[in-house]
This record gives sequence, C-alpha cells and structure tokens, in this order.
Amino acid sequence: MEFDVVQGDIAEQSADALVNAAGTSLEMGSGVAGALRRRAGEGLNEEATEKGPVDLGEVAVTDAYDLDADYVIHAAAMPHYGDGRATEESIRDATRNALETADDRRCRSIVLPALGCGVAGFDLEDGARIICETIREYEPTSLADVRFIAYSDEEYGTLLEIADEVRGSTGE
Repeated sequence: MEFDVVQGDIAEQSADALVNAAGTSLEMGSGVAGALRRRAGEGLNEEATEKGPVDLGEVAVTDAYDLDADYVIHAAAMPHYGDGRATEESIRDATRNALETADDRRCRSIVLPALGCGVAGFDLEDGARIICETIREYEPTSLADVRFIAYSDEEYGTLLEIADEVRGSTGE
C-alpha cells in the first residue's frame, strides 16, 4: 500500500489512530510514549497499563483522550524483560498488528513511529526498512492515509531514504 513519510511530533498529528512505540508492559515512559502521555493526559497511561502486559509483537487499543485521534494503538515491539531489545520479528509483527487493528476498527488514517528503534536499540535503517516493507505489503480494507513519522531532521532523512528505496523495489 502507499504511505507517506512525515516529520513532526506524533502527539500533534491528526489521524484516526496514532501508534505508540510500546513495551510489553504498556507502561508509558519516554520517547514516543512519553510524548503521547504528556499530550493526552494520565488517563492514557492508566488505561494502557490496565490492558498490559501483552506479548511481544502484539497490540492493545485505548482511547486517545486529549490527542486529535480516536484511538491509540500500543504496539509492543520492545520487551519489558530480558535485554529489552527489539527484534526484526517483533518490529514486523507490531507493525502488521497495528495496521490490522486500525483496519478492524475501520480507521482511514494512521500514524506510525519507528517502532523498536529508540530505547529498544534496533538500528534505525534496518528497522525503517522492516516497517516500510510491512506497510508496502499490507492490503488494507479501510486504511487510505498511512504516515510513517520521524521526529528529528536526521531521522526524517533516514526514513525518507529507506522509504524511497522500498517504494522503488516491487519485490517481484
């Protein structure tokens, strides 16, 4: 499917669903989770942790509270146990499950961050490639506006470069 790479603060995006780069406990600490929590209010963290823990690669859905969205999809690409590191499989599963969950809720728009590439320690270029390939291969039923978001200039440049590479290859 088609998707765009955008730059900004995910907590300031307007979409049917915003994706939180979650750990399996669903406790919202720093990074993407912290930005969403600060903007949405404590209710978001409370509801998320009530729904946790989830298995690695799985998702949970909460209300979006004070965010400009209907849902927050908490995609657990990072374990809150062991070494806390994301894997290729956890990033792929979390991305696919976030897209499927948004589709199941008839969302038309979704914003995803670089799952597993922050505190979870996965290489940004490799993680971005996995996410872009997973989005490209996904066949939506309702999703039409998929945005892959970067916060910093450097991250945006990397995501844009990887997305262009993935969009340029058909895989056939």
